[in-house]
Amino acid sequence: MSDNCHIKRKKMKRITLRLPDQQIEMLEQMVAAGEFPTVSEAVRDAVRQLIERRGGRILKESDQVSFKV
Repeated sequence: MSDNCHIKRKKMKRITLRLPDQQIEMLEQMVAAGEFPTVSEAVRDAVRQLIERRGGRILKESDQVSFKV
């Protein structure tokens, strides 16, 4: 197997998240429509957008948060 077949994944931690049924159903519909591969990826995308939009308020000039995916 060649080296370019290996995909390097970032280490992720698992969290528990409670959402109303309506929001879960909407996420599942987005996955079914092909907008995201999984519900987890849809949630990660929403978190990335939140951090990009509001994270600067907290970490104005810090290099501690990476927005690269």
